[in-house]
Amino acid sequence: MEDKELKTGTTTIGIVCKDGIVLAADKRATSGYLITYKKFDKIITITDNIAVTVAGTVSDVQLLTKYLKAELRLKDIRTGRETTVKEAASLLANFVYNNIRKLSLIPGISHFIVGGKDSKGVHLYDLSPDGSIVEVDDYISSGSGSVMAFGVLETLYRKGLSIDEGVKLAAKGVNAAVQRDIASGNGIDIVTITKDGIKKVLSKEIEYRIEA
Repeated sequence: MEDKELKTGTTTIGIVCKDGIVLAADKRATSGYLITYKKFDKIITITDNIAVTVAGTVSDVQLLTKYLKAELRLKDIRTGRETTVKEAASLLANFVYNNIRKLSLIPGISHFIVGGKDSKGVHLYDLSPDGSIVEVDDYISSGSGSVMAFGVLETLYRKGLSIDEGVKLAAKGVNAAVQRDIASGNGIDIVTITKDGIKKVLSKEIEYRIEA
């Protein structure tokens, strides 16, 4: 049976900078070879200081991020303190682990990059589709275009990048993937997470038109 579920295709990037985290993603959602949506937001704000990039089956990533937002709000109320980035990433990893192991006609595949800040500093986590979690101290990429993005990151990343330099590098990484990966495209979103919180610094749509 042909697989018809909506997928994000995707190129997402997370970069650790000296003064914060940069998250970036393309905008294209696909179903097989069909581009089903050109303005899909793949960077989701979870709290005032934590955001995630999403890749995988759209229904799964949307539901899991809704669960995460709700659970973290309840946790903050119960404990009277703000959730740490590690706690948020660990909870989401548990959701992913349980989701991928459910018996379903549609595989619950989801890959998240979690970035945020707390009292201990800024943090970046990679949550693989199997539910494994790894803290990243430099950069990470996920999705079908990650091979191209990693080539750019491996070449140009260096320790101690400023946020502005990280934003430029993330844009180059996503652009490289858009040029070669048919499941990535239509634009780019970039978010920064610093001591001032979460800020969307770029949201650009790219149109491909053939003039008659």
